[in-house]
This record gives sequence, C-alpha cells and structure tokens, in this order.
Amino acid sequence: MTDSWATFGADLHLEIRGPGLRSGLMEALREAVRSGRLAPGTRLPSSRSLATDLGIARNTVADAYAELVAEGWLTARQGSGTRVARRAAPRPGPAAGHRAAARGGAPAARAVPRRPPARRSGAAHTLHPGTPDLGSFPRTEWLKAARRALTSAPHEALGYGGTHGRVELRTALADYLARARGVHADPDRIVVCSGFVHGLRLMAQVLRGRKVRDVAVESYGLDIHWNLLTDAGLGTPPLPYDERGTRTGELDRQGALLITAAHQFPLGGALPPDRRAAVVDWARRTGALILEDDYDGEFRYDRQPVGALQGLDPERVVYLGTASKSLTPGLRLGWMVLPEDLVEDVLAAKGHAEWVSSALDQLTLAEFIRSGAYDRHVRGMRLRYRRRRDQLVAALAERAPDIRVSGIAAGLHAVLELPPGTERSVVQAASWHGLAVQGLDGFRHPAVAPGRDALVVGYATPTDSAWSGALDALCRALP
Repeated sequence: MTDSWATFGADLHLEIRGPGLRSGLMEALREAVRSGRLAPGTRLPSSRSLATDLGIARNTVADAYAELVAEGWLTARQGSGTRVARRAAPRPGPAAGHRAAARGGAPAARAVPRRPPARRSGAAHTLHPGTPDLGSFPRTEWLKAARRALTSAPHEALGYGGTHGRVELRTALADYLARARGVHADPDRIVVCSGFVHGLRLMAQVLRGRKVRDVAVESYGLDIHWNLLTDAGLGTPPLPYDERGTRTGELDRQGALLITAAHQFPLGGALPPDRRAAVVDWARRTGALILEDDYDGEFRYDRQPVGALQGLDPERVVYLGTASKSLTPGLRLGWMVLPEDLVEDVLAAKGHAEWVSSALDQLTLAEFIRSGAYDRHVRGMRLRYRRRRDQLVAALAERAPDIRVSGIAAGLHAVLELPPGTERSVVQAASWHGLAVQGLDGFRHPAVAPGRDALVVGYATPTDSAWSGALDALCRALP
C-alpha cells in the first residue's frame, strides 16, 4: 500500500465535482470560502499534501492555487504559505424548510439489550476496539497549550460557566469541523458535552420530550448506546445490514436514526452515497432526526476522506463528535452540532450550569486546535495507526492466510472473518494465550439473528512495547 491519506499538513475536506479536476478543485475551494468553512487567513495545506490527500497530481493543485490567487480568493507569500484572502465570508444560515420538530413513529417491539462484552482484566494483552494508544497522548504540546490558554483566560472563565460550553472552544470547533469534516457549524449551535454517551443521553431526553417512540439503530453497534435509549423509554428497532452497509431503505416512521455513517462500528464500511442521500431524504420527508456518531472520522488510510453526513442537511442531522479517539477518553470532552430548533431543548436538558466538562480543559483544547497542534497530532497518529494496521495485515497474511480482513480503510480496528461456528472457541483460545479480544457477536443487536463469525480487533490499544506480543498472541489463537 504505497498511497496514503496520512500526510502532513492541515486537514481539509473537499468534494470535487465537475468534468475537470482543476476546475472542480477550484470550485470546491471557492465554495468552502463562500460558505465560511474556510475562514479568512486560514492557511491551506501545501500543494504536495493536498495532492496526496485527494489522489491527484501536485501540478493540478499548484495550478488551482495560482489561479485562485490571481482571482483574489487566496494569497501566497514566501514563508507564509497559501492562505484564504482577507475577505468577508459569512457562515451559511439555517436551511430553509427543515425546521419541523421530530415526530414519533409507530411503536416497535423492544428487545432488552444484552450486557456489553466483558473485558478481561487479567489478560497480558488487550485488542479491544474503541480505545486509542493512550501512551501517545501529546503531553508536552498539551501542557504548552494549557499554559497559553490559562495565561490568556478571562477571570470569568474560572467561574461555574454556562451550559453551552466555552465560546473559545465552540469557535475553534466550528472552524475545524467545517474545514476537516465538512460540517456546517456555527458556534451558537455547538453544545459541549462530556463525551458521546453524555450527548446521546441529552438527545434521548429531548426526543422523549418530543414524543418520539423509536430510534432506529444499526444491526451491529454498542450495547451501552441501546441501553441508554431503552432506559429513556425509546425503542431501538435495528435496520438490516448487507454487503453495502446499513439498508436505509428499511426506514419508515421511526422518529430518529442513530448511525455511524463515515465508518460503521464495528463492521467498518462507509455508508454508500446513494444510501446517505436516502437517509437525508427520509428525514426531510418524515420530519425525523439523524444522530450521527462521527467517532473516528479523522482516521483514514487508503481512501478519500468521507465527509460528515451533517453537511447534507444541518437542520435534520445532529452531529456528535468527541476527543476520545483523537486524543484520549480521559479528557471527557465531546460536542454536538445541532439543528437551530434543537439548541434550546438540549441546553434545557443539560441544566443551568456546566457541571461535567472542565472550563480549563475546554480552553486548552481550543488553544490546541487553534495553534495547529491538533492537526499535527492527528496526522502523526494517522501514520502511526496505519503502520499498526499494515503490520496486522502482513502478520495475518503470513501466519493465518485463510483469515479475511475487512474494514481496514479507516478507523482503529479491523474485522477478522472466522470459519462458521468458531468465534467462541477462538475468543477462548486467545484468553489462554493471555489476549483479551472480542467476537463480533457481542456487538449484535439482540433483535438481530446471529450472523457470521468474526473477531473485532482494535489495533490502536496496545502500547508500542506490547504491540508485537499482542499480535503474536492473536496469530497463535487463530484457526
């Protein structure tokens, strides 16, 4: 795998359309500036970095940059790089005609979710998905950002704070999410939370208040999310899954949908474009809401970036992001980008004062993003995780050639297909080798019939010193 989407430079999400690459790239950049996703003064990636990210020739990018400089959209100076020209670029307003409140759907049978898969505490190695390499947290850069943030913080930032979250972080997130994930974000429509589960809990409360009965979910996912929704009194009817991903054509009168569109968890694929469009059309037609879990959207390797579903209709999609995978879950920082008519309801559900997310951590993350340190860290981890992924694939090809690996174009885990009827025995064999690993069946919705046998292997979790041992234990446990 010689081509990589893990190159250094600022992340920039662009969708090139039209008959020619150069003209399509130019129009995509103009649109990003016009819409406010690229703010005046924003430094663009180098032509080499952007060309690698987009999979096109460097000269195409250089020519597009030069023409946009001539048109006045960009500026270029020796030593300063290429930047967006200092010109007015208002953020887009709310999409017209999509302010209807979410409506409830017909009741569906509610299956009681099973317990989340247990984690073995005594295992020498762990390959559970969902956790980054905690040893790679950028402590030095984080401390520098914390010092700068604390030095410049106003006195009022040290008070109890409001439920919206610090404006510094919401502003930094609005710029970053627009640039890197294609999200239409305004700081006033971002609410800071303590992670995805907290955001989902708030949304469950709001949905119940709006008389929603059911939230459609994917066939495979996390029990903790289904538990949370059912505890709030919501049904969780699962959608069928096929070789192209979640079958969105099965959506009916459910009041909402919880989906991992950019990288399905745990199966690993991206929702195809026609099904992405169908989901948004369904939400518009029925007045439903889409809850988009963009849990690891920054990490992709052999494919073009897949933008957030929210960019297709900001008034029908609730975008939920988190620092848990890109930095560390210990920060307890997440964010919700909300349709305009949901903001007050979510703030009311959250309460009258900030009690879950430290203002100092919010200020530090804002400075970390603004300074470019977040981009640098994500790029560096993308390369690190890609190397892990490649080592996993190479080891399996050599030592377990009959095992098919899927879901590896992005994210922090892979799915290893097993012979029928062997999943339980392989998990047990792994434990005998001192390895904690989870089978795919543990992520199956209880209302879905058992499917194929597989392991869900998180290759980001082990430290560098433990990685080779974990990989060896895995290969020895496989049939």
